[in-house]
Amino acid sequence: MRRELVGTSMRALFAAIFVGIFVIVALVSPWSPFEGARVSLVSAWEDTTYALAPSAARAFAYGERHFNARNASVYDVERAAYFFDKAADIDPTYPYLYHELARIAFLKGEFETAMALIDMQIAQMGDNAPNSYYIRALIEGYKGEYAASAKDYEYFLKFHPTNWAANNDYAWVLLKAGRAQEAKLATARALEWFPDNPWLLNTYATALYETREYTEALRAAQKASIAVAKLSESEWLQAYPGNDPRIANSGIAAFKKAVEDNIHSITLALASSTVQSSVKP
Repeated sequence: MRRELVGTSMRALFAAIFVGIFVIVALVSPWSPFEGARVSLVSAWEDTTYALAPSAARAFAYGERHFNARNASVYDVERAAYFFDKAADIDPTYPYLYHELARIAFLKGEFETAMALIDMQIAQMGDNAPNSYYIRALIEGYKGEYAASAKDYEYFLKFHPTNWAANNDYAWVLLKAGRAQEAKLATARALEWFPDNPWLLNTYATALYETREYTEALRAAQKASIAVAKLSESEWLQAYPGNDPRIANSGIAAFKKAVEDNIHSITLALASSTVQSSVKP
């Protein structure tokens, strides 16, 4: 019995070594013909090494690998969720575990599940994981709970006041809540740190449009158009680290169209206000 167990372990080890060597060759070889085959080999390597030495840390690391937009070749939300669930089975207190599961549920549009998961994360780590307040604010915003979302953004910004994305999303929530003046102030402050950020410029233009400051709105929107024209795929992926990298090009195209639509709306409003002001009673 003991000899057979040892023999089984050795066979598993040799199999793992063989798979590992084959994976390394496939990864570095310039003649590797199929990307899909390379991804399959990575998955086979993960499955084998995890089966031999399961741990929450290993499962979480594999989940992170598949939930990284800047690692496009192995990006796979379902496989990431699979490994995060494995980590939860072993150690449900593993740091940032429910944070990542909440992000995945949010991307799938499962907002109630995402909220439950992020609440678990905040209950577990509190201020030791301030990014979780950001995720909860995102979920609340998409659920239409704008007041709650604004409060969570404000709390997160106490930890990271110069985070441009949080400032931009905070302003978006304020706009949705009909608080355009506050949104204008929030984006104006962030633009002092990031004057050429296309997201902030476009949101600032929208806020100015809502406060009927059309001339300034047009100026901001035109600056946004110049900035978004220079936006690279890597910058877009950095702004949306959990999104599928395969939609980066369409995401940039949609952003450019949104900026141009903003310019069009502001131009019409500016023309109308100019005509109205020129008409004498």
